[in-house]
Amino acid sequence: MPEKTIAPYGSWKSPITSDLIVKGTVPVVNVQLHGGWIYFTEARPAEQGRNTLLALDEDGTIHELTPPPYNVRTRVHEYGGAPYVVHQGEVIFSNFADNLLYRRTEDGRIQAITSDSNLRYADGVVDSDHHRLYFVREDHTASSIAAKTTIVTMNVDGSDERVVTQGNDFYSNPRLSPDGRRLAWLTWNHPNMPWDETELWVGDVAQSGDIVNAVQVAGGQGESVTQPRWSPDGDLYFVSDRTNWWNIYRLRDGGTQPVHSMGAEFGVPSWQFGSSNYDFVDKSTIICTYTQNGTWYLAQIDLQTGYLSVIDTDYTYFSSVHASADEAVCIAASPTSFPSVVRMNPDGADTQVIRASGELEIDTAYLSIPESIEFPTDGGKTAHAIYYRPHNPNYQSPDGENPPLLVHVHGGPTSASSPVLNLTTQYWTSRGFAVIDVNYGGSTGYGREYRDRLKGNWGVVDVRDAANAVRYLIDKGLVDERRVAIAGGSAGGYTTLASLVFTDVYAAGASHYGISELEIFAKETHKFESRYMDGLLGPYPEAKDVYYNRSPINFTDGLSCPVIFFQGLDDKIVPPNQAELMVEALRKKGLPVAYVAFEGEGHGFRIAANIKRSLDGEFYFYSRVFEFDPADDIEPVHIDNL
Repeated sequence: MPEKTIAPYGSWKSPITSDLIVKGTVPVVNVQLHGGWIYFTEARPAEQGRNTLLALDEDGTIHELTPPPYNVRTRVHEYGGAPYVVHQGEVIFSNFADNLLYRRTEDGRIQAITSDSNLRYADGVVDSDHHRLYFVREDHTASSIAAKTTIVTMNVDGSDERVVTQGNDFYSNPRLSPDGRRLAWLTWNHPNMPWDETELWVGDVAQSGDIVNAVQVAGGQGESVTQPRWSPDGDLYFVSDRTNWWNIYRLRDGGTQPVHSMGAEFGVPSWQFGSSNYDFVDKSTIICTYTQNGTWYLAQIDLQTGYLSVIDTDYTYFSSVHASADEAVCIAASPTSFPSVVRMNPDGADTQVIRASGELEIDTAYLSIPESIEFPTDGGKTAHAIYYRPHNPNYQSPDGENPPLLVHVHGGPTSASSPVLNLTTQYWTSRGFAVIDVNYGGSTGYGREYRDRLKGNWGVVDVRDAANAVRYLIDKGLVDERRVAIAGGSAGGYTTLASLVFTDVYAAGASHYGISELEIFAKETHKFESRYMDGLLGPYPEAKDVYYNRSPINFTDGLSCPVIFFQGLDDKIVPPNQAELMVEALRKKGLPVAYVAFEGEGHGFRIAANIKRSLDGEFYFYSRVFEFDPADDIEPVHIDNL
């Protein structure tokens, strides 16, 4: 083995470049299984972030069903999800550019079946017997903040569209029973988010397609119900957190029964439509995925005995689980493999990768393997994180040097980081940074009680947990306490800015479309999140003082380190003024600050050149702040006051 080069952390040469990351990651999502075909969408940064619909036929050939300029994506709730539905070989999909529904016939012809761009559609289901569709519809005719959400039905050609369920603030998951006689759906009202409280309803389907005799069958009273699904023999199943954990239940004989009680999460927060953590192999068997301590597992449940058996795989993350009697399909990933569409037998045998979101073009020896850690935090509690050590087989640091640390804060804030291959993380570790993904109190995957730690405490619990994760690593002698940076996007960008203002732990920070002024965000954000902060901070304007006191923009005197900002100028969720207010304050204060804005980008960057620029730009920024020389020739970022 060649002798390692001794070089300071941060200056290591790595084959994991931003060009490789942009080239090698083409996310695959929205998996469905119909008639022996496997459908999924693929996001393509090289095509300006366009999402296309692909399908694997029974002969093993992958077909692209939606050529340019079609972009298979919906903006219902702004975050979208479930943008298409399959009907007897035809596909009905939402097109991002105009919000219209389009119908693709089996011979490849595509035509619009709706005509009003103010109407957005998602989460469709087909009544095959009557050739009708049911969709969640979001009407933006009045305004985005007052968008009206309903469930509608229409013929497969788009005619005879009418509302069948309305009156509440939000709807999701319309699901038809196998005989087509009943429709189940979820609904909730402000100020709840779907992980706070939802109601499960069931109604009869009239001959006209209208819904009658609707009754609530589960949920409410502080219970979050998600992912309703009918079994092959007509029982209604769903996921509920009524016992702290999102477990699977069924309705039978007028009562609710747990399928398998377990201290684990079989559900995820419904930021997007179409989540599927379980499906039926047959009337007596479920295939499912669940998470414990940050790691995901695949399993089968015998519905007669309730016995759960884990399916042995090399994967540590699963989503979009769908099954039939002959096969199962899902998205799976591991610390050394990208998220991929994977097909297998229902028992987990004969696993086959259908489509990977990227090909690993480097030796796995360059990868830092994640470590799940639990560390002490405020109030005598513990919190969770995933730690990555700096690692490059060609380098070692000079004696006595500890590495710089990048603290990554996930968005949501009701989200979570998982121990799967992320080349962006490896970009940092292979250059000599340690990285820690903090699953602070409020993160998903550790039960309702852990998730509720953030209630009324956003900007407090998350900030303290991140800081305590840093102190834990410093106390163990693993990182350099003088070179700690924090970065995050969206809600993670808020925690980043709050951490920089309200603690003295960090020497630099990077905010990617993060929130700095909570009152402006409360007034200007879209409908889905417009009351989210009632739970995180308190109702506005009654809790106006809390909003003021938690807003980083109001306490820039507490800032004493450089910050870089990345912002999409078309962002409707976190408008650009959130970054620009903070940038101006830092300029006036005389602190080093950089602002990189992207035309044509919304909430999250999808265009390849911008993804590259944001990653390299952040690394360049830290190289100037922490005073090391990058091994790569990186396009400089203009830094004021440096």
